[in-house]
Amino acid sequence: IQPQQGGFTQQAETDGVRRTNSRTITAEVFHPGCAGGTCPTTVSHRQTSDDGATRECKGIGCKLPSMMRQKSKTSVGDGFGAHGGDYGRENSSPVHVTDRAAQFLDELPDFGSERGAWIQLTCDMKPNNEVPSEDALVLQLQLSKSQEKLVEALRGQQDEVKELQRLLSEQQGALVSQQREILEQQRRMYEQMEQDRDECLELSDLCGDHQRCQNTPGFRCQGLTERDANSGMCGHGYFYNSEMEECQACNECDGEPIASPCTFTTDTLCSGPAAGDSALSLSWAGDVSLHGAKGNVLAHAFPSVQLHVQGRGAAGLVSAEDGRLVLRQHGLVWLDENLSVSHGCRSFIQVCLRLNNTDGPEGRDLSGVRIEQREGRSLQSASISGVAEVAPGYVISVLLRSASQHCNQSSEGLKLYDQSAASFSLFWLSHDTGAVAMTAQATVSAHYHTNYRPTFRTTSTSDPYVVGLTHDGRGIRFAESGTVRFVFQQALYSMGQACVNEGFQLLAYLNRNGTGMELCRSFKSGVHYRDMSVSLSGAAKVEPGDALGFEILSPAQCNVRFFGDETGISVLSLVWVPAAISSFMSASVAHIGLPSGAVRNKPLFFRQTSLQVSQMGLLARGSTDQRRDFAFKESGTASVALDLKLIHSCNLVKVTLLQRSDTDGSGGGRDADVVRPIPLAQQVSGQMSEGSHWASLSLRASFQVHNGTAVFFTLDCVRGRVNQISHQTGSGVSILWVAA
Repeated sequence: IQPQQGGFTQQAETDGVRRTNSRTITAEVFHPGCAGGTCPTTVSHRQTSDDGATRECKGIGCKLPSMMRQKSKTSVGDGFGAHGGDYGRENSSPVHVTDRAAQFLDELPDFGSERGAWIQLTCDMKPNNEVPSEDALVLQLQLSKSQEKLVEALRGQQDEVKELQRLLSEQQGALVSQQREILEQQRRMYEQMEQDRDECLELSDLCGDHQRCQNTPGFRCQGLTERDANSGMCGHGYFYNSEMEECQACNECDGEPIASPCTFTTDTLCSGPAAGDSALSLSWAGDVSLHGAKGNVLAHAFPSVQLHVQGRGAAGLVSAEDGRLVLRQHGLVWLDENLSVSHGCRSFIQVCLRLNNTDGPEGRDLSGVRIEQREGRSLQSASISGVAEVAPGYVISVLLRSASQHCNQSSEGLKLYDQSAASFSLFWLSHDTGAVAMTAQATVSAHYHTNYRPTFRTTSTSDPYVVGLTHDGRGIRFAESGTVRFVFQQALYSMGQACVNEGFQLLAYLNRNGTGMELCRSFKSGVHYRDMSVSLSGAAKVEPGDALGFEILSPAQCNVRFFGDETGISVLSLVWVPAAISSFMSASVAHIGLPSGAVRNKPLFFRQTSLQVSQMGLLARGSTDQRRDFAFKESGTASVALDLKLIHSCNLVKVTLLQRSDTDGSGGGRDADVVRPIPLAQQVSGQMSEGSHWASLSLRASFQVHNGTAVFFTLDCVRGRVNQISHQTGSGVSILWVAA
């Protein structure tokens, strides 16, 4: 059957291809269920047809106004009315019906434009350039990732800009601070120029005939050298400032006590307020002797003898009473004793530092070393150190103990060498420094060893958070940055001639980020079938997470047993000081310029092995490898430890620590023509042990320093010669400085 209207498209059955036009699509939209050319009649309400039959109204026809509702039954597409024939009466073709529906669409209550509703007609036709859904999703994800990367890059650039702005602000702040300092210095300079006197005009021939005088806050002589200054060129009441290269007037303390007078090269140092009021660190020095015996024979065996301590310093910090030291201030104390002794006991004797508190006679041994028996009873040296937290009224004493009751069989008995300098020194730290003191006991070893790493258990600590033991007990760990002074003393019993020939080495190393670094080491000649002690003292700068450990190296054919008890013979003593008020330096003996042969008070030269610090350093003498003086640039307290490993044939070998000063301590002047150094500490030892290849000597001391203080070491050989000093291992010096 062919349609009568030309607006329809004929469907070809031969090729099976459906061809449609826009009007057919419109008819299908308005008549759901219409497909192709056959569309059934749809009504939504029950209507009465021409033959009186009732049909239900469905679809869009129910929504049309009554004027558009056709009484005849129509169909869309290729179908006809119920009675056949034409498409319908009254010329009601499907195209016209849909056009009328679109024309009167606004009259519908649900679809009218008054309520803003609308109908969108779409074609079920797929464009040729449409992207498949999977590819579109991938493309969208790629675009999203690209956007995220772009946003991340922009954020990174913003962070960099903020960091640059912060650095710029810091640099601007530093620049402003420097400008303020410059303005302050200029102001001070102008003030000094307005109060300054013109010495060049007031004093004739001030700089000599061939030197031109220039007025400064003091005065300056052209070509003036430090040697000229040491001869008193600046005159009375002036000192030579090596940094400014000019003579400046000595400071006046304005009624305060003078701690150190003005010298040729140093200014006056005022003591300031009373000890302990505001001081962070102080020092004290004294002598130790056999009270009343004067080194003569002891008529009886001595299970324990108290040595007599006599003070040389002021009594504000400590006082010497009945041969003991009585503390007057709260704080921490570091103790050093340099002892030279000869004894005729069949076994060892033991030197101890003992602390008694105010609660009663009970006390505890801070530290102890054993001095071995030697044939011929030659003079032996021993250095002992310890640390403790103290309060006013605490008492410190030095004891000699014997393990044998056969010390009176010798006609010479027990003797102490009378040294020319203080043998006992004390380093006091206020609690205001935030310093921490710690002691740890080395555990007893039940077996014989060669190389040995000790294990510790904590005896006392003033702050376990800052300083404590590692998880295995073999090291001391630190939680904050600072500077430490430490000493480890280990008692042992050895068997084998190799112990005597090669001796023992005690070394300290610092473990940082899994890497061990050797700090220092000391040497001690060994013994065969006897007791003795090895000891090492040093200083180091530590960071959070660092660990300090120790190791004892023994000869291969030497069997060693290590001991430990409550008498302090195997104890680690350590003091930690915050980095803000402390610093340290270390140096080894220089390989050139070493004294040898018949040595008489020859200076020792050193090579600095630590980083440069602003508070102290070596002064050059000649080449960079020949350095002698340790100069201090800021006031404070210094703790020094020296170890020497040498070969000699001397009856006595002495090492002395001296401080440069003038003759009478009056501040210098043209009348003083000789500059004599002041001895601060000394250590003396006798002949080398028979069969030993090397000998050792150690010196430890604490003393006050100020800007311009310079110290140095000298070596003296009595009746013999010095053959060699080891400059590779076993010989060096370490210094701890703490602000005053």
